[in-house]
Amino acid sequence: MLTVALSSTAQDKDHNLEVAKNLDVFNTIYKQLDMLYVDTLDAKEVIGNAINGMLRSLDPYTVYYPEDQANKLRTLFTGKYAGIGAMIRWNSQINNSVIEEPYEGMPAAEVGLKKGDVILSIDGESMVGKMNDYVSNHLRGDAGTTFELKIRRPSTGKEMKMKITRRAIQMPAVPYYGIVHDNIGYIKLSEFTENCTKTVRRAFVEMKHQGIKGLVLDLRNNPGGSELEAVNTVNLFIPKGITVVSNRGKLKRANHDYKTTVEPVDTIMPIVVLVNGNSASSSEVTCGALQDLDRAVIMGTKTYGKGLVQMSLDVPYNGELKLTTNKYYTPSGRCIQAVNYRHANGGSTEEIADSLTHKFYTRAGREVRDGGGIKPDVIVQADSLPNIAYYLAAARDSNEVLLNYEVDYIAKHPTVAPADQFEISDEDYAEFKRRVLASNFTYDRTSEKILKELETLTKFEGYYDDAKPELEALKKKLNHNVAKDLDYNKQALKNIIANDLMSAYYFQRGAAQNALRHDPQMDEAVKLIGDPQRYQSLLRPAAK
Repeated sequence: MLTVALSSTAQDKDHNLEVAKNLDVFNTIYKQLDMLYVDTLDAKEVIGNAINGMLRSLDPYTVYYPEDQANKLRTLFTGKYAGIGAMIRWNSQINNSVIEEPYEGMPAAEVGLKKGDVILSIDGESMVGKMNDYVSNHLRGDAGTTFELKIRRPSTGKEMKMKITRRAIQMPAVPYYGIVHDNIGYIKLSEFTENCTKTVRRAFVEMKHQGIKGLVLDLRNNPGGSELEAVNTVNLFIPKGITVVSNRGKLKRANHDYKTTVEPVDTIMPIVVLVNGNSASSSEVTCGALQDLDRAVIMGTKTYGKGLVQMSLDVPYNGELKLTTNKYYTPSGRCIQAVNYRHANGGSTEEIADSLTHKFYTRAGREVRDGGGIKPDVIVQADSLPNIAYYLAAARDSNEVLLNYEVDYIAKHPTVAPADQFEISDEDYAEFKRRVLASNFTYDRTSEKILKELETLTKFEGYYDDAKPELEALKKKLNHNVAKDLDYNKQALKNIIANDLMSAYYFQRGAAQNALRHDPQMDEAVKLIGDPQRYQSLLRPAAK
């Protein structure tokens, strides 16, 4: 034991010596640069780049926020900021920022801003041609301050000025909840922000009093947030005194086991948790605990695989450091981190192969595995997004035909059907198709790109002459035909347009509600809750 202790002390001394040497080298190099370099150095930029380079060799979640960016970290942790409450986007056709989506009950919506409104100036300063970050920073400010916003409404061409008073904005953690078909409760939890559990609890209790027979908790595309809120959310359905997640790191005093602390709201009602590849961090804490404790069936596709925990530290001169300090472990003892971050030679990543994962067991004895995220108990693929839809939304050719169609639709239709009933009619879609074709919209079809690569490869390897007739025939069949693609992907594109419009008419709750009309994963969740025998069988170990 004495030998081990001496060896450990020697290693600590060697480590501390290396730290001191390299800090001294860095300090000396910068002093020489500052004194002798041909141009005057910007210390904030040069040293800031050095700090960021150092952090890039660690993991993507350890980030330095200097004083002028510290608000970003506070917004990340709390979901709060001071501004007008609207999402803006860059319109590539006019090279200007426009309003994409005002949030319900926020200043932007209250003064009548609409999707597509072009931001011309803020307090007299022109925003024409200014990038989104610049415009966003000017829209934000201290709560209670008032400014003048000048916009142009594209549907009328009219320019308008309006006074807007900034206030504290918090994005709704639960944009929509309600009772869906077959008397099933549904809660869409978009992020684990401060006090989100209170909203989830209120929604669940309200629906429980209305007699729901099951709950679908939707964590799809939820990037995470507060670990404590994840624990509190699990506590709604798990008895008091149960370990939900354990944090383990370098400092023993920073290790912590989070247990449920209050009596639950319900421990019996069937629950299905919907997840996908964008469900991360606190979302995985939640679904991992509910899976390990056999309290819910997890459905969808494998989650992101973020098993790391961050905390914020104050840095001199009002900066902040978001620092990875722990790995977290679900009740069965597994860490679901999908990537190893290696720190040598500037940093690298290594995906954890399925073959290297380990077995763990839920409380009832079901087998689960670590590494690579949470694997659902029932895998259900979502409808894939057509390639043409991606390019229409991204407006790669700068014609913004999708945005322009939606803005004109809103102008022509002051009111529309409720969100849970609204659909784009065939006549409306025909008009959209006409506009797309008239705009000379083009996009890169994956099949054509692969065919070109194959053609190049056959020439390189000497097979082209023999394969030329077949390649030419295939080229004719894969000829770029936007009209055909619009017809083939008609229903998917109608759903996308309808969802965009619902966010304009009924805000985020409308978009969430409308999306459930054509949601294969939600349909399967409802079916499962309606089949108690199958639901219970999924929570029992497989027969040996």
